[in-house]
Amino acid sequence: MVSNQLLDKSKLLTDEYAVKILMATVRAPRSAQQISDQFGIPIAACYRRIRELEMCELIVCTERKLSRQGKRVSFYVSRIKTAALEYENGKLKVRFTMKDGPIDQDWQDVDLVDKDKKEDDGL
Repeated sequence: MVSNQLLDKSKLLTDEYAVKILMATVRAPRSAQQISDQFGIPIAACYRRIRELEMCELIVCTERKLSRQGKRVSFYVSRIKTAALEYENGKLKVRFTMKDGPIDQDWQDVDLVDKDKKEDDGL
């Protein structure tokens, strides 16, 4: 897994809105509006976090339905079974177990050095 993607996933685990969205979608698919109403997340912020969570493959859209007003409504479900962050001896490590994937108990190191900065510094 790309280390920048690991860092992005790690950041989402510490984001209040992202965690609330993951909590709301752990047992059953939910729409952005349902999540927004349940947790008091502004709807625009809810859609932004959902997009970020989808890009990191932590949630997935399971269905799209038409509302009574004729709008398409997407329903999302969390893919995460477990997630853990660990900081030890100056290293950040992360471990994800997905509901629909193989069991992976290995910790992965998160690269905290900006890739562009490395290239600029000749590292």
